[in-house]
Amino acid sequence: MSEGEGGADGLVSSEDHRLGSPDAVDFHFDVMCPYAYQTSCWIREVRRQTGLTVNWRFFSLEEVNRGEGKKHPWEREWSYGWSMMRVGALLRRHAMDDLDAWYERAGRALHEEGLKPHVPQVARSLLEEMGFDPELVDRAIADPTTNDEVLSEHRRVTDAGGFGVPTLFFPDGQCLFGPVLVDPPSGAAAVRLWEAVVAWTEFPRLYELQRPKTSEDERVILDAFRPYLEARDWVSINRGKVVPIDSIAAHGDGASSGTERRR
Repeated sequence: MSEGEGGADGLVSSEDHRLGSPDAVDFHFDVMCPYAYQTSCWIREVRRQTGLTVNWRFFSLEEVNRGEGKKHPWEREWSYGWSMMRVGALLRRHAMDDLDAWYERAGRALHEEGLKPHVPQVARSLLEEMGFDPELVDRAIADPTTNDEVLSEHRRVTDAGGFGVPTLFFPDGQCLFGPVLVDPPSGAAAVRLWEAVVAWTEFPRLYELQRPKTSEDERVILDAFRPYLEARDWVSINRGKVVPIDSIAAHGDGASSGTERRR
């Protein structure tokens, strides 16, 4: 597909879809992850243009980066990303659209507005703003089965060899980590990226393709993540190693993709 294709409203018709492109994807996320949020903005744009069904699923960066001897997130009274996903699990029992709206609003609050949706009172305020009962926060935490839902979906990723978010599962069972990006594309470019991601599934032994980050790339990433960095109340972790974000911000080097975090 070339630039300028599509109708006057900017939508891509079903005839433009690449043959065999899936009509649904499972998108595993943690509200706390700035990369997953950027990718979620892109996949929503793909959905808007193509009618793709996005099934929102969970993954816990707190759990995958839990230090030895530390409590599991489900053993804590309140546990940042895990607890927000428990609220999402309760909302999803009514409709996937409700979880979609919760992730969009909580993610935007953290990653664009620098608010703290991981604080219970802020989470309640956001739900009320959205027209939901703010007491959903307390009901979700009082219901142990919301722990079960988040943990089951987290283990789906780890059982497949996954380690972070965003992780996509396709209808044929394949899963991919990524795409990891900032400044998510829109319009025809968003659909081209989707077609490129789907193309990976044609090559089940294609494991990795990565762009090295220059100092300029890292400055762009830090600028994009500034609200998140100002709002965070946790140590950032990249596959078990602490990421010294304060020094990165000062010197403009050392940032890594797939940054994960814990309390």
